[in-house]
Amino acid sequence: MKIILKEDVKSLGKKGDVKEVADGYARNVLFAKKLAVEATKHNMEVLANEAKREKEREAEKLAEAKAIAETLQSIIVEIGAKCGDAGKLFGSITNKEIADVIAQKAGMEIDKRKVEIKEPIKTLGDYEVVLKLHPQVHQKVAVRIKAI
Repeated sequence: MKIILKEDVKSLGKKGDVKEVADGYARNVLFAKKLAVEATKHNMEVLANEAKREKEREAEKLAEAKAIAETLQSIIVEIGAKCGDAGKLFGSITNKEIADVIAQKAGMEIDKRKVEIKEPIKTLGDYEVVLKLHPQVHQKVAVRIKAI
């Protein structure tokens, strides 16, 4: 029997895959747990429409990420921090602090998990961090740490 998976099934496949399985397995396990539906003509059309909508949503996300990257290209993030002798900070600058300053300066929310710092920022100076806005869009942002 041909089925369309509604969710990921570990030993069978991913959501949206069309698979050939035994009738009993389909009826007693997959349909009973609502993990799959029968691959009828109507269900195949629904699957095609969902795939098309998902592609459109992904294209929108990519375009949005490119627009954000374009906006962030010229921004220099300046963060004030307390420091001791020789410009060494008390603590370190976190990706959350950088994301908050970008949100204030650019007027857009950036998730702290999208800010990638290569090494901990523990001294005054200029640094470069990478914002992973989308799997295909990465934007470098200049960060300047100043003493308060």
